[in-house]
Amino acid sequence: MTPSVLADTGALLALLDKSDRWHKACLAAFQQLGLPLLTSEAVLAELFHLAGDSAHEMEAAWKLVRSGAVQLAAIEDAELVPIRALMLRYADRPMDFADATLVHLAKREGLATIFTVDHDDFSTYRIDGKRRFRVVPALRF
Repeated sequence: MTPSVLADTGALLALLDKSDRWHKACLAAFQQLGLPLLTSEAVLAELFHLAGDSAHEMEAAWKLVRSGAVQLAAIEDAELVPIRALMLRYADRPMDFADATLVHLAKREGLATIFTVDHDDFSTYRIDGKRRFRVVPALRF
């Protein structure tokens, strides 16, 4: 199946951590999203780094990744140039490498929906400098 949604680190962590304030919203959104979700190696590196302090969370992250619910998108060397350009464009945020890979993948793959809890950044970022992201789950008040 072809992915239709990008996945960011914070939402994946919240999905795995029942004590996270975003857990219920991310679980409900995840159950409604079409799978698999598309992500980058940078996002997985962040996920495993942040889950690494807990053997339980690390195993849960492996289970999620290996379940087929998350698909890894390759980033080629030539794509580093536009990723760097994104990081320079949003340097005032600042945009980290993982976010830049997701914005790049959104353009490359024609995706506008992102599974994230990082509303501030992904409400600011634009796909190809124009289109807004649809952020899931919705911001809670």
